[in-house]
Amino acid sequence: MPRARLTAHVVAQAAAAILNREGGAALTLARVADELGVRSPSLYNHVDGLEGLERAVTLDGVDQLAEVCRAAVMGRAGSDALHALAGAYRDFARTQPGVYALTQVARPEDDEYRAKAGRVLEPVVAVLAGFGLVGDDLIHAARALRASLHGFALLETQSGFGLDVEVEKSFEWLVSAMERGLGG
Repeated sequence: MPRARLTAHVVAQAAAAILNREGGAALTLARVADELGVRSPSLYNHVDGLEGLERAVTLDGVDQLAEVCRAAVMGRAGSDALHALAGAYRDFARTQPGVYALTQVARPEDDEYRAKAGRVLEPVVAVLAGFGLVGDDLIHAARALRASLHGFALLETQSGFGLDVEVEKSFEWLVSAMERGLGG
């Protein structure tokens, strides 16, 4: 394998690919180095150990999640926006399960993470405000929506749906139930 021209971004992308294919337990600096065709010490020029690597993947993942959610709701309102947002969130979790899992670990002490996570919240708030929600009700609705979508995504990505009923229909049922709860 030819040597990759290493940058922090290349290293983070390799780590994300491993996470998405093999899960969190597979992520080690040695595994990333092997994937890139280099020796582990070479990675330290680009990331601050395994913790720094996970942080880089997390920050990139939160950026990606924010962008897919934002793009999904652009030009939409009400029911259409809610269903588009939910679908985009679910698709991100399904296509990038390892990265998605890292994006769900709160890092309250990390200002950069908090700022990026706030970008994920922006389209959620915009959609929910379209249902007339404000103040604490908007926060409660955002938490309920996130909990619902996250729970569904976790069960789906971890093969938690074993009953012989179409999962897609269950997802549509969930989002429609949320919509009814929001008064839509």
